[in-house]
Amino acid sequence: MKPLSSLRTSVASLAAMSVSHPDIQPTDGDAEHWRFEQFQVWRRAHAPRQRGEPGARQVLAQALALPAEQVPILRDERGKPHLQPPFQQQQVSWSHSGALLLVALGPARDLGVDVEQYRERPRMMDIAARFFHPSELDWLRAQPEEHRTTVFVRLWCAKEAVLKAHGQGVSFGLEKLVFGERQGQLQMLDCAPDLGAPGEWQLREWQPQPGYRGALAWRD
Repeated sequence: MKPLSSLRTSVASLAAMSVSHPDIQPTDGDAEHWRFEQFQVWRRAHAPRQRGEPGARQVLAQALALPAEQVPILRDERGKPHLQPPFQQQQVSWSHSGALLLVALGPARDLGVDVEQYRERPRMMDIAARFFHPSELDWLRAQPEEHRTTVFVRLWCAKEAVLKAHGQGVSFGLEKLVFGERQGQLQMLDCAPDLGAPGEWQLREWQPQPGYRGALAWRD
């Protein structure tokens, strides 16, 4: 991998994404539904400070036509959830923030979803300096102050989605994958070798609800 520091200039210049599985059923009730390529994502109300898995099980129970307690979820040694037979070809991921839960499902090598609530972060720039790549920090600093929270949340959300798909989460290092913006969409420009090649990854961003940002990341 080329040195990540070499991307400072390229990111600064950048600053001036349905196939259904026969076993997967559409859900109803209080979960809104989106499709991105071969993936389905559901939005569900979430009680703040509660675990996401119980709500995710309720969504998956409808999608898989099973009782919630029979949804075959098994976590690996890093804590990443996987579906067991007969749904082992389906990847699953969920994320919650504030009062919102997102649940993603579909066939891929790796799949990750993240949701982040827009809120004031008094130490936002200090956090970015600690956890973002220098080129991303330069891009963030170049934004008008009123836009910085939006850019910060977009970057954080995209990074978490990829790292959840990879399986290790933020402990892997947020600075080890670098994003820039092209035509209004974030793209991965570089990453550590453990994540493969940047071109393997696809990302979709959207607003699942006012005040929230969602990101879905996968590689086939």
